[in-house]
Amino acid sequence: MSYETLAGRTAVITGAASGMGAATALLLADRGARVALLARRADRLEEVAAAVTAKGGEALVVAADVTDQASVDAAAERVHTAYGEVDLVVNAAGVMLPNPVDEGRTDEWQRMLDTNVAGALRIIRAFTPDLVAAAAEGRTADLVNISSIGAHIAFPDYAVYGATKAALSHLSASLRTEFSPRDVRVTNIEPGLTDTELGSHIDNAELSGRLDGMFDALGSLSGDDIADLVAYTTSRPRHVNLRQLIVLPTRQV
Repeated sequence: MSYETLAGRTAVITGAASGMGAATALLLADRGARVALLARRADRLEEVAAAVTAKGGEALVVAADVTDQASVDAAAERVHTAYGEVDLVVNAAGVMLPNPVDEGRTDEWQRMLDTNVAGALRIIRAFTPDLVAAAAEGRTADLVNISSIGAHIAFPDYAVYGATKAALSHLSASLRTEFSPRDVRVTNIEPGLTDTELGSHIDNAELSGRLDGMFDALGSLSGDDIADLVAYTTSRPRHVNLRQLIVLPTRQV
């Protein structure tokens, strides 16, 4: 395999309807991978798939909710039926719902935990046998988790979101102790300010304005920037594992 292409690889990308997930799906497909697109919004997935096929790539639309085990199981079955064994998994699904903890938004807490932590675990559980089998056959196998700089830098009113991302970052490090002896690579990416749909989910006007101010002052990364890192990481020689990547806009410290 050329280290500039991903020809022959089969990738599953969650959160593929928009943002980092969609950008990653488009770039991996452009580099030669078959891509299975997982997200809840089938209409948006169809748009991403159409963009892939318009450039000669191959994409599979799989409407799935990572917070629901039955949905993930059905999605895995569909991927396996269509594409067989998977050798590249990108956990890009996530939600960011900041609010002061003393507001007690337990529904938001649960949604972030179910998506950012348990959702990633459900996908890992579904495709770990594929990754292990691919590596055992001498092929490159990658698990990439998209965490956040919020995993280890505290921001006011982002406590629960930051805690879920800290859990994902720690999970990634811990999984390397289990997966690396079997030649499965695990990469954890922690982006800083990135222009995605996440900010539009904030229902607190003060916090939304504060975030807009940070974008104005510091600039931002794009989903394409994160996709570029995923493509670079997963196209390294199979004995090279870029385990932890922190990426920030130049002005963010």
